[in-house]
Amino acid sequence: MQGKIQYLVLTDPNRIWKPDLFFSNEKKGHFHEIIMPNVLLRIYPNGNVLFSIRISLVLSCPMDLKYYPLDRQTCSIQMASYGYTTDDLVFMWKEGDPVQVTKSLNLPRFTLQKYLTKYCTSRTNTGEYSCLKVDLLFKREFSYYLIQIYIPCAMLIFVSWVSFWLDPNATVARVSLGVTTLLSMATQISGINASQPPVSYTKAIDVWTGACLTFVFGALLEFALVNYASRSDVHQAAAKQQQQIQQRQAKWAVEHNIEDGTGRTDEGTYGLRGDGYRSCEIHAKPHKRRNWCKRWLSKFPTRSKRIDIISRIFFPFAFALFNLVYWTTYLFRDDLQTPIK
Repeated sequence: MQGKIQYLVLTDPNRIWKPDLFFSNEKKGHFHEIIMPNVLLRIYPNGNVLFSIRISLVLSCPMDLKYYPLDRQTCSIQMASYGYTTDDLVFMWKEGDPVQVTKSLNLPRFTLQKYLTKYCTSRTNTGEYSCLKVDLLFKREFSYYLIQIYIPCAMLIFVSWVSFWLDPNATVARVSLGVTTLLSMATQISGINASQPPVSYTKAIDVWTGACLTFVFGALLEFALVNYASRSDVHQAAAKQQQQIQQRQAKWAVEHNIEDGTGRTDEGTYGLRGDGYRSCEIHAKPHKRRNWCKRWLSKFPTRSKRIDIISRIFFPFAFALFNLVYWTTYLFRDDLQTPIK
């Protein structure tokens, strides 16, 4: 036709030879045949053949979930020849831009950062087979996990700290608050694990949930310690009051000259002069200088109150320190700092 026809379009692709290409990491797939088979076949005057077909595939993608949900995953599309060796068939990437990705690509939990084209020619006992490979680098969207997992877990920890401001004698309120937050955290962890594949190693989210559960359980144990200290304070106060009563009785007896003759009490050593007046020797203990922490804690008379005061400072400080170590470790790790080639 003297160049008037640029190419021929064939509707029956079975009339020409096609390479035996297959996807080596395919799990399942299907062709699209509505309303007609989605196939494009063009033959150019110089002998080039363009064969295009629309298919949908489910491909296997082994993932390393050690940094989940702060991870990046690389999934591959591997295309190889099944029966023809490299002596008969060689696949080559087209020069320029061999892979096109739609601009409207929108994944619910991932962002496609980059894709790389490679060769994966393999050698087996039956020969060497040509192979092409596309590596797709995905970054997991963290905002979903921040709202659904990280913030609720942190809020449960903050709620468990409310018991530090309750009265040590409010046993029902403090126990109910501690047990409720502990059960809520356990339920949250169960829901998280149910939506994840089971793996044999610890993930980043496991470290977070485990630490949050530890903080909530620690707040419950803190009340047990406060309750024990409160009961001890009551017993010590009763014993001290009894001791003061005995000291008053002993002093009253000395003053009324009905002591047993020893003239010795807890307040010091008493003796009688010939003129009938009593002399007293008081043995005072040397006063030790206390540091500012002990002076500050001395403002609170009971040990139970001191434990609550210390917990109000220690628990938030420990949680802040854990967050500093956690986010520094997982957000500034080496694989994120390495540029993508």
